[in-house]
Parts: sequence; C-alpha cells; structure tokens
Amino acid sequence: MVTIRIGKRLWKMSRREYKGLLKTAKEQVPLGIYAVEKNSYAELCNIRCESRKQLNQLAGQYRAAGFRVLSNQGDSIYG
Repeated sequence: MVTIRIGKRLWKMSRREYKGLLKTAKEQVPLGIYAVEKNSYAELCNIRCESRKQLNQLAGQYRAAGFRVLSNQGDSIYG
C-alpha cells in the first residue's frame, strides 16, 4: 500500500493503482515535476518549470530532502 497526497487529501492505494495514476499525472506536466516519493509515501505535484535549469534546481531541493523526483524534461510527447 502507498499513501498518496493529492492536494490536501490523503489516499491509500496499491502500487499497481498508483502506477496507473502516475501515467495520467505524467501527461499533465510537459516540463516539470509531477510527483515525489519517499518510502511508501508519494505526493502528486503539478510544478511546471520555465526551463530545464529551473527544473534541475527544484529537483535538487527535493532530492536534498530525501525524495525521489519524477519529472518530465520537456521532450515532446506529441511528435
């Protein structure tokens, strides 16, 4: 089981359900952070960045706090 924070609410779901949710979240953020994880806790984010440099700085801050960062680097998924 994974505890997931979406906005102000907490949800518990299986890893399989969580992976499906991540697929949807990934599509919503073309350049930025869509989730962070630590142990069996995850937080869905919708942090959009203006550049890869800004993305790397934000990701570094989360990593320093011990989180695994899930992000898109701005590669086009449409072509």
